Amino acid sequence: MINKIKEFFNKKTEEAEDNSHSVLNIATAALLIEVMTIDGNMDQEEMDSVKSNLSKILELSDDEIQELIDLSQEEVSDATSLYQFTKEINANFELQQKLDLMTALWQVALADDYLDKYEESILRKIADLIHLRHSEYIECKTKARTSD
Repeated sequence: MINKIKEFFNKKTEEAEDNSHSVLNIATAALLIEVMTIDGNMDQEEMDSVKSNLSKILELSDDEIQELIDLSQEEVSDATSLYQFTKEINANFELQQKLDLMTALWQVALADDYLDKYEESILRKIADLIHLRHSEYIECKTKARTSD
């Protein structure tokens, strides 16, 4: 899945001039999609949440968002390396951006009103890899639960 996501963004960024943003786009999209697919049950609420967050965070068109989601559905994988994406987040995001990303990840996980143990586990791993304190992790979870 990760390679297909990279290919998608590499194709899109051949036209773009700023590659630092494209790498961040890859990292952000990959993390959101991984949370959506980790439990093997991708329902409409989670897809809508991913679309909404990708639109907000990455400013992609609806067609680009749908293409990215289609790619992720083809290649749902149990084992992935999150480090290559969280490394980019750490190198380029300020604390508030990390908190916004973690809140978006929680929104995806909670979109179907069911928090799967795999979703919670991957969220915890991501929080650790982007160096968020436990209190910040919980703050993002609370914010995601109270937002629309």
